[in-house]
Amino acid sequence: MQELIKVENLSCSHEAVEALSNISFTVTSGDYLGIVGPNGSGKSTLVRAILGLMPVNHGSIVLFGQPVATFNSWEQLGYLPQNMGPLNPAFPATVSEVVQMGMLAGKRLPRRLCRHDRQQVQIMLELLGIDHLQCRLIGELSGGQQQRVMLARALVNNPELLIMDEPTAALDPEIRDRFYELIAEMNKTRGTTILLVTHDSGTIGKYAYRMLYLDKKVLFWGTFEDFCKSPEMTAFFGEHSQHLICHRH
Repeated sequence: MQELIKVENLSCSHEAVEALSNISFTVTSGDYLGIVGPNGSGKSTLVRAILGLMPVNHGSIVLFGQPVATFNSWEQLGYLPQNMGPLNPAFPATVSEVVQMGMLAGKRLPRRLCRHDRQQVQIMLELLGIDHLQCRLIGELSGGQQQRVMLARALVNNPELLIMDEPTAALDPEIRDRFYELIAEMNKTRGTTILLVTHDSGTIGKYAYRMLYLDKKVLFWGTFEDFCKSPEMTAFFGEHSQHLICHRH
């Protein structure tokens, strides 16, 4: 299995305050890793560091075998940020145009779409169940629909790795569950490797294979089966909460 992300002994700070301390883990091809932890635990800081947007005090990050500082094959990676809130209803871009932007991002200048590209956009719109919205302005859509559009934009280039930072934070429970199911299906049928940051530790165990529980340092990293059997995690969470997280009982 190819290592797509390798983080070793990573430490980061916001000004003088340490945000992450001695973080180590790997993500291999086909994996689905859920990163969970309380507010302020450093989850978003970790994502920013992986994307090369956050200075690193100590340690290393390797993407697809390359140090993040020199990594330049960003078309291999899709990114869905935290929900940005409702867009202006008059935002002058249709659903189809927004998804096309994801296709153009991986092209060299001059950036133009060919017939095959437009077919890929149409396939992705249909896959996510938003093809009937393709001529609508994205600002006119509901929050859940907008998230599907942004997911289509992140996936249209068929990235090997999809990183998502709290993508369901502003969604209602029903839409959130549909979103999780959709991502799990992508992982199983398309082989897309998933790194999903969420505060929703009670749900992610239904879908992910591995968990990184973070609170500025690594409290647990491994499979959900390992988490379920861990006496240390029983002592930390309590047996009832431990099984609610692991979804193995």
